[in-house]
Amino acid sequence: MSSVESLKQIYEANGQSQVFTFFDSLSESSKAALVQQLSSIDPERVSNIAKSVLSTTPDSSSETEKISPLPASASASLLTASADEIAQWTTTGHNLIAENTVAVVLLAGGQGTRLGSSAPKGCFDIGLPSHKSLFELQAERILSLQKLVSRITGKVNVVIPWYIMTSGPTKQPTVSFFRDHDYFGLDPANVTFFEQGVLPCIDNQGKILLESPDKVAVAPDGNGGIYRALVDQAILPDLTRRGIKHVHAYCVDNCLVKMADPVFIGFAASRNVNVATKSVPKRSPIENVGLIVSKDGRPAVIEYSEISAEMAHRTVTAKNREELAFRTANIVNHYYSVEYLTGIPLWRDDYLPYHVARKKIPTVDLVTGQPVSPATPNGIKLEQFIFDCFPQIKLSRFANLEVLREDEFSPLKNKAGTVGEDDADSSRADLLKQGKRWLEAIGASVAPGVVGVEVPPLVSFAGENLEQFKGKSFSSEIELGQEAKI
Repeated sequence: MSSVESLKQIYEANGQSQVFTFFDSLSESSKAALVQQLSSIDPERVSNIAKSVLSTTPDSSSETEKISPLPASASASLLTASADEIAQWTTTGHNLIAENTVAVVLLAGGQGTRLGSSAPKGCFDIGLPSHKSLFELQAERILSLQKLVSRITGKVNVVIPWYIMTSGPTKQPTVSFFRDHDYFGLDPANVTFFEQGVLPCIDNQGKILLESPDKVAVAPDGNGGIYRALVDQAILPDLTRRGIKHVHAYCVDNCLVKMADPVFIGFAASRNVNVATKSVPKRSPIENVGLIVSKDGRPAVIEYSEISAEMAHRTVTAKNREELAFRTANIVNHYYSVEYLTGIPLWRDDYLPYHVARKKIPTVDLVTGQPVSPATPNGIKLEQFIFDCFPQIKLSRFANLEVLREDEFSPLKNKAGTVGEDDADSSRADLLKQGKRWLEAIGASVAPGVVGVEVPPLVSFAGENLEQFKGKSFSSEIELGQEAKI
């Protein structure tokens, strides 16, 4: 009882005593559950965050005057880089992977709700001939790259550890999915699951909301929660124990992602940067995407609405090509040096802002105790974004690599048939078209009207090892796994 009273006093001192509104009427088991949850929350931190986000007013100054494209010194592009440059980055990447100094971190906290699925998004089948899930495609890419690097460098026992960040609702289904599929051929010792944090939902006055009389309403803390989770879930010590020096982080919903991409790793390492990003060129001046820019002389990601129409349409000429000046679309595909990540405890609370997402949050009426299902947004979910740390980094320790969208970025955001892009249909088509390009490049042919061919990651990581299909004709959308010599 004394511990409960102490907990009540802490919440009352921070203006959050409403969480105990129904406490005396709860069963003993419900009381215990609520106390356990409240003990895991820092009400002072929540109240301070609430005060900060609710008191923030839009900057009245002209933001566009502070924003400029990334300087050439912090940028490179696979669209214009020489073959020698790309070969050098690739070799560097292969060598670093062969030394077992590269790991990948997957942001996999999202559910497939918008896709019409109750499973984690990584379990989703985009409709390939093989019916492989996103998780399976990515696991096979790791296996394929390990074998490729071993073959090229002569090093044995090449290992790329995979750290998978889930959320509360997705952790157990994700772990079960991997176990049910025998980790897709990967060694379970090299696959680590960890969970991002949550924050209480608050109302428009900064008060913590109750989901029910015995439970606080909480929500994942955004993809920026990765930094706190790397510390709280003891991932950083594991990286150090393994001798990892380079980390590639990415989102689960991209079927074309190249995990631990040797070109990207080599590019970032050769520039000795703390953080690097991949970007793709905007489809058009008005595409609604976040942009990687220089803001106040530091790297940043801004919303498309933060630049003027003139800036959005502004063009420049580079290497005899006319292109948009502000074209670097953010695809949440990042490189980190482990040296930089080990400093997270020093900057995570000082440099990462919280963002407001106004949502319809099921709650309970504090007077009647009856559940409330709001028809309009009634509360706030607090989020951090993974790129919010960028402004603390000097441009000299940051770099961006522009890549081809058709080769590396096809996000799965929408249910097929609802928006017409960035859905399972477009993801499926983009992956099949990539296989078609790879096969045609070595002298195979794909019949007119056939979207493409599925080239499994175990057959080819990035278009290599396909000479066996030279001269072959493909008349249907098939998967090559059964007839390929791996």
